Amino acid sequence: MNVMPSPVDNQKPRRGQLADLSALADGTLEPGRRTAVEASIAASPELTALYEQERRAVRVLHRARQTDRAPAALRARIDAQRPRASSRARRRVTYAGGLAAALAVIVLALVLVLPSGTPGAPSLGQAAALAGLGASAPAPAPDSGAPSVKLERNVGNLYFPNWAQRFGWHAVGQRVDHINGRLAVTVYYKWRRAIVAYTIVAAPALDQPSARVTRVNGTDLRTLRLGGRLVVTWHRAGHTCVLSGVSVPARDLQHLAAWKAPGLVRSS
Repeated sequence: MNVMPSPVDNQKPRRGQLADLSALADGTLEPGRRTAVEASIAASPELTALYEQERRAVRVLHRARQTDRAPAALRARIDAQRPRASSRARRRVTYAGGLAAALAVIVLALVLVLPSGTPGAPSLGQAAALAGLGASAPAPAPDSGAPSVKLERNVGNLYFPNWAQRFGWHAVGQRVDHINGRLAVTVYYKWRRAIVAYTIVAAPALDQPSARVTRVNGTDLRTLRLGGRLVVTWHRAGHTCVLSGVSVPARDLQHLAAWKAPGLVRSS
């Protein structure tokens, strides 16, 4: 017997539904609408998944308010990204992708300020989360001594590569952060519409994750997904390297990560 799919399963969330999800999750939904909204969520796997995302974001925000490790300015900025009750009536979210992307940014930002799993040491998740925060300064210029293969940006004795000539990935920005007192520098590269982020966390090296290991060009690379991004990580010269992107194939990230510039000896 053929079973006809439910109309709810074949339709995108209607105008106003996503705003109702947000209001229900943070407790601002009018009481008279609660039963109807809960029934809509129960009838739609898509709405159920989106509602769970909203609830997770609310829980993370509550954790941020309860810890002094989350600066007040950051909490205020994150709160400002969530729609207010007065604006929900004016600006209805019309597709799920935008909501998911906004939540991902919030969670990535909060990963940096909430306690990590290992006291006193940054985690790989914290390092990978920097990629989602975006550049805060212009890209480093090519290195004057080896402009075709290096950028004028180092962490200790480990340089950032210039992939423009060899692979077409141009450096477009950078940011400098400190995670639990450890220097972490991120350079962003762009090719066509794709952007990858390359973060180097200063020594000592972070613990490597349990993930698939691929040996490319003599380098052991671990590949996994964190926060919606595909992440490749490895150790070099006592530091931790993290290369990540969205919609970039794993083999491309691995090829970039393992590249060794001709004529230059990279620290291992």
